[in-house]
Amino acid sequence: MANIAALRCKECSREYPVGAFNVCDFCFGPLEVVYDLEAIAQVTSRDKITSGPLSLWRYADFLPADYNAQIDINAGFTPLIRSSGLAKKLGLDELWIKNDSVNPSYSFKDRVVAVATAKALELGFETIACASTGNLACSVAAHASRAGIKAYVFIPSDLEKGKVLGAAIYNPTMVAIDGSYDDVNRLCSELADQYPWAFVNINVRPFYADGSKTLGYEVAEQLGWRAPEHAVAPSASGAMFTKIYQGLKEFEQVGIIGNVHTKMHCAQARGCSPIATAYEEGRLVIRPVKPATIAKSLGIGNPADGYYALKTIEASNGSAVIAEENEVADGIKLLAETEGIFTEGAGGVAIAGLKRLVERGTIKKNESTVVYITGNGLKTTEIVEDVVNPIHIDATVTAFEESLGLKA
Repeated sequence: MANIAALRCKECSREYPVGAFNVCDFCFGPLEVVYDLEAIAQVTSRDKITSGPLSLWRYADFLPADYNAQIDINAGFTPLIRSSGLAKKLGLDELWIKNDSVNPSYSFKDRVVAVATAKALELGFETIACASTGNLACSVAAHASRAGIKAYVFIPSDLEKGKVLGAAIYNPTMVAIDGSYDDVNRLCSELADQYPWAFVNINVRPFYADGSKTLGYEVAEQLGWRAPEHAVAPSASGAMFTKIYQGLKEFEQVGIIGNVHTKMHCAQARGCSPIATAYEEGRLVIRPVKPATIAKSLGIGNPADGYYALKTIEASNGSAVIAEENEVADGIKLLAETEGIFTEGAGGVAIAGLKRLVERGTIKKNESTVVYITGNGLKTTEIVEDVVNPIHIDATVTAFEESLGLKA
């Protein structure tokens, strides 16, 4: 990739060649992809982007892997919907919903896995793998199936049935582990040193993470080449949150959009809120927690990018917000009832967080706001099973009218 300058440590700035590395040998800091933005500015334009495919690959100039039809399941370029019902309920004039729940495997993870899998094949890997809270397992399995390669997915054993099925249908090797996601991730980090597999969120993580930048690019394009004033996103590891902002800033730097003044707001659930708690307590040090949240896709107690999420909040003059556990299902229901979008627990956290931010006055009535919905509710039906309460009647008009009090 001509537009990649190197891999660079986020902490000590040492540079490494492009390869399956994710940790600095010197200081153990995380590595990230460094781009030649001047070179990108010479080859990209709004016209080039809009003439590209209706997927995340329309932003190929900004990504660390080349397009590969072998793995493409048409991830990205999901709807940005102008809210009516929810905006009215919350008292906002301009609210937009970025609905990533309609990706091919029904979550934003298709973005990061598309890029990671393309890069893994470029690097010569024949097997992809992951540690997952659910959505990532589904996406890795789907992309491996499309590419005709092997997949190993590692999950906590208490995962929601919908997510287990959503991965199993693609026939990967699934390994359920008694423990939290953090336990699963530790095991996978050890396995990544022993097996020649591309663990998408471990040894090829620098490339994987940059797939989330497209959530920033798309919103800017779909808003008519501008950045919103506020962005609200659920957060687990913190990577997606930081990359949305990076995507917006890169568009600014190459002249695709004007100045970015987006305030980034990180939403977490009370039962696993290490990033938001650190923000509320005014510190940049993340204290790991034991996840105990109904929003299991956000259940990462030791977030790899938590510190960088806090730095993104600081750089953007944003904030973090905690949704109480009993507000998660309410957020899911509110979005469904006002906008016809059925989201999972992470989306419920985002909506509950948005509501709190409006109530606090952090987001004002006339400020343009985007809320990110990252996963589909059909994977986590257990959270809102209480809504299933049909009226049971005999198959007669009389029974129907009597049950609803419609008879004169």
